Amino acid sequence: MKRALIVVDVQNEYFEGGALPISYPPKSFEQIKTAIDETHKAGEITVFVQHTSLKEDAGAFVRGSKMWEFHDEIKALKPDLYIEKNHASAFVGTDLNYRLRNLGIDTVTIIGYMTQNCCDATARDASQLGFNVEFLSDANGTLAFENNAGKVSAEELHRAFLVAQAFGFSRVLTLNEWIPLLLKEKSCH
Repeated sequence: MKRALIVVDVQNEYFEGGALPISYPPKSFEQIKTAIDETHKAGEITVFVQHTSLKEDAGAFVRGSKMWEFHDEIKALKPDLYIEKNHASAFVGTDLNYRLRNLGIDTVTIIGYMTQNCCDATARDASQLGFNVEFLSDANGTLAFENNAGKVSAEELHRAFLVAQAFGFSRVLTLNEWIPLLLKEKSCH
């Protein structure tokens, strides 16, 4: 098994933008940083994914803006691969599948923002493309939403998408459950 950690959209918009403040789980950012650190220690591949809006009137994720940039603590780290995406899934309209296959990757671990949008879409597409998918429950995050379909708390939304992921797409794990798997793989290389 060869694993890649896919770090989805850990951009300033979710920290400083005001409109999309990640609130659940409360320590998701710390968990994301730990997952990246553990992946580097294990010598596995890290992929940083950055969302860019193509809409002319985009209020968020505008290429070149401060809110589009990775969080400073993520920006300071060096990924093995970088993907810029324009759709929810990191696989749509990018060469991510090709690049992972060329590296012999068969398992992807999804972390980042937002649980129900880009992380979910990336995990679903990875599953459909034949990857083994791991989804870290405490290293993905979201916020409360309200629209014409209703209102949902961040915790309810997060939990519902974890249940859906576990039902048919991913092996849902906590960071503490996942790290021993990473270390086990390292000892097998």
